[in-house]
Amino acid sequence: MASIVTASFDRNNVTPIRRERTQISVRPVEFAGGSTHGAYRARRRSRKRARIEPSSSIAKRIFDIAAASGALLFFAPLLIAIAVAIKATSRGPVLFFQYRYGYRNRRFKIYKFRTMRNDAGDVRGVKQTVQGDARVTAVGRILRKTSLDEIPQLINVLKGDMSLVGPRPHVPGMLAADLPYEDLVPYYFQRHTARPGITGLAQVSGCRGSTAEFGPAVSRIDYDLDYIERWSLRMDIMIIIRTIRKEFLSGSGF
Repeated sequence: MASIVTASFDRNNVTPIRRERTQISVRPVEFAGGSTHGAYRARRRSRKRARIEPSSSIAKRIFDIAAASGALLFFAPLLIAIAVAIKATSRGPVLFFQYRYGYRNRRFKIYKFRTMRNDAGDVRGVKQTVQGDARVTAVGRILRKTSLDEIPQLINVLKGDMSLVGPRPHVPGMLAADLPYEDLVPYYFQRHTARPGITGLAQVSGCRGSTAEFGPAVSRIDYDLDYIERWSLRMDIMIIIRTIRKEFLSGSGF
């Protein structure tokens, strides 16, 4: 006769496989399965979302092109002055190039004014800038403080790589709370359903800078997805106004 082996189970002695991952935030995902009628309604909702999502909006693209073109013309004298200041105070190119995640995970080359010493810059961008970072030049500190180093990204907007407003583009392999961002936040790549932006809802809501802490790192992605879900042209304009007040006028960068 075969014997039946039983085992006792003590929950108090169980150790989580990865204790540091116990606070993982999981954003609910709609499941459209079930009846044929349910699937039909889900397809209708899907088509409706596709018409209004940021990357599908013709109005948003026209606004981006018009505003970016006007801003480049307006800032032209300032751009020349910044380029001269960078060249006169440190060796290396005026612009800094780096590959970032773009729309639908496609990588693109982002343009920024160089703010670090050429021999100390992090091309991959995995090592984030911290307050008082020794790699940043004197001119670079001013540019970062006022976010003027971001102005060349207007070229990315005209090329179609970016939008004026959207989730900020991250470098592939970016760390958050000492983990790859996509491991920390399971729904991370959903933010790439929209073109990345020069500014975004997360940035004007206080989620800017270091991603070393779990809470702010997850909140940043949640803000990105909230923007995609609730997007409107009016929302873009309000975010741009808040960015000008918060970044260019107040100077909260480092």
